[in-house]
Amino acid sequence: MTRSLASLSSSLTSHRSSSARFYSPTASMALVTPLLAVLLTGFLYPVARLISLSFSGGTLSHYRRIFTESLHLDVLFSTIEVALVVTLASVLLGFPVACMMARLRRGLAMAIAACVFIPLWTSVLIRSYAWVVFLQRNGIINKLLVDAGVTEGPLKLIYTQGAVILAMTHVLMPFMILPIYSALRALPPDYVRAARNLGAGPIRTFVAVTLPLSLPGVFAGSVMCFVLALGFYITPALVGGPGSMLMATLIGQQTTVLLDWPFAAALSTVLLVVTLLFVLLFRRTLSLSKGLNSVY
Repeated sequence: MTRSLASLSSSLTSHRSSSARFYSPTASMALVTPLLAVLLTGFLYPVARLISLSFSGGTLSHYRRIFTESLHLDVLFSTIEVALVVTLASVLLGFPVACMMARLRRGLAMAIAACVFIPLWTSVLIRSYAWVVFLQRNGIINKLLVDAGVTEGPLKLIYTQGAVILAMTHVLMPFMILPIYSALRALPPDYVRAARNLGAGPIRTFVAVTLPLSLPGVFAGSVMCFVLALGFYITPALVGGPGSMLMATLIGQQTTVLLDWPFAAALSTVLLVVTLLFVLLFRRTLSLSKGLNSVY
């Protein structure tokens, strides 16, 4: 028996050593070079060019214009506000859906997953136009309200900030549900059973066990939703109209209508800095559990 265990250990060791590959520094650099080239040409170089363009003329005049004219600051703060509201709404609406996907039987979970994935596979343009059909003056919602006698006439639902938040939340919801679902699926069910056996009720179990251990998924989903909401262009342009301008719409206006590329670069740089600051803030705020700190 001892001889067989020794031979098994020897065979595993030899298999591990024979299957392990060793690459020289030159070969390693040759393998990494294509990825570095793509990263350099597709991300670092455009960002560097964007930042350098914002300093055209060697002055800070474009940044001074952003922070001295109230219109641009109002658009920036409105964009941050909309992104935060959309992220919060996605968490509140997406967490129960992710919990159902993680806890229900396979058939029901797959049905809910289909409801999440099918909109994700649909174009953002189509989904935005669908909300225009729902919310317009003669749309489905206004017709239902008038026919039911709730309102005497059509309400102004389209081209408002609320319509933008509603449509953006619908578009970004899958990006919140999937990370939370992944975190909940990795949660051992024994933890919940142990908490219930020790006398904790459903609410106490959720607050003390489920929620802290699901924070990695909440963090990942919040970062994705917030970053995507900051740069959203199609949905605010279609649903919000000219009265609901966000930073992406303002940058597009500067590049395509006014052809002021240096000022558009300055706006993009400010938006990039704000995005990075909020990502760091999200990480510090949501680093409440040991599991989240261990991931990062």
